[in-house]
Amino acid sequence: MTEANQTTLLGLNLHELTEVVQEYGQPAYRASQLFEAIYRQRLSSTESISTLPVSLRNRLLQAGVPVGSPTIQQKFISSDGTVRYLIGCGDGQTVEAVWMPEGDGGESGDGTEAGSERPGGLRGSNWDRATICVSSQVGCAVACQFCLTALLGIKRNLTAGEIVGQVCVILNDQRVSPPNDRVNLVFMGMGEPFLNYDNFIKAVRLLKEGVGIPESRMTASTAGIVPRIYDLGSEPIRPKLAISLNASNDDLRTKLMPINRKWNLEKLIAAAREFPLRDREKLTFEYVLLNEVSDGPENARELVELIRGVRAKVNLIALNPGPGIEFKTPTNNRVLEFQKVLTAAGIPAFIRRPRGRDIYAACGQLKRTVEITAA
Repeated sequence: MTEANQTTLLGLNLHELTEVVQEYGQPAYRASQLFEAIYRQRLSSTESISTLPVSLRNRLLQAGVPVGSPTIQQKFISSDGTVRYLIGCGDGQTVEAVWMPEGDGGESGDGTEAGSERPGGLRGSNWDRATICVSSQVGCAVACQFCLTALLGIKRNLTAGEIVGQVCVILNDQRVSPPNDRVNLVFMGMGEPFLNYDNFIKAVRLLKEGVGIPESRMTASTAGIVPRIYDLGSEPIRPKLAISLNASNDDLRTKLMPINRKWNLEKLIAAAREFPLRDREKLTFEYVLLNEVSDGPENARELVELIRGVRAKVNLIALNPGPGIEFKTPTNNRVLEFQKVLTAAGIPAFIRRPRGRDIYAACGQLKRTVEITAA
């Protein structure tokens, strides 16, 4: 698996930017100006950073040191207001990220048609918050059998700048600015963030300290890279943790998620039990329901025993279908019966409403699909 070269300003922290400006004989405070311009203002070119002297801007340009923002190649808009972005990297690779407006619009009964235009981002719109689903790799190596992204295989890791850049270009496109606007981030797009841990955690720090999104509004999902769960627990700045479980016993999970051969449920749940939660924080278990495979009442009862005593909630996700996926979506009744078993045992269980399923933007559907008519 290849890595992209770091030749851009986007992805550098304040210390690294200080080293850059000092190489050009500039005082250290120029680094703070760069940091503010790149992350908080989200400017995409050195020419537009008016706080820097023209001479420095020209030298950065001549030296081939750009900001390095990714580009939006295509947008796909769902009937529920979700937007799937095909985002181009500097080397020609592409990834996908998803914008999901939430709150008082759409299904809440405010009279606004879901998916209609809302100029001005969140402010002045019928949405009071939004979630951005971010990718961490080009493709994915984990090979979950029910996920379209797995069909791509793995191309390379994203740099910290490419991870942050997805958020920046979407915020600019939606004309939204945290922390004034409430934006949540979920590292649940293409790739396994814990297999690109250093770049992922650096991006988390930059998103908090630079872009202005609190870590309390970030969640990272892992398929079960156990050593990195322990690493995340020791980070001074970290998102909340979600574990993609998807099966109630080892035999089933190994069939659905080959990574279970390396870190089985005993090791995974042990790491979950030892994860240091903050006050009022809960760990999230994600469970994709596959019709007559993992969605039976016996599976629900096994799940109850598996996670009993963990301070956690369970998000139930009815399979989002796609070409090349052999499994079927369960009926609403089967999903509700599964949920009832969990709630009766005192486990908070929520059914995640699919977002953007019609444009292949829902959980497990990201595959750089371009066949749908672009907006």
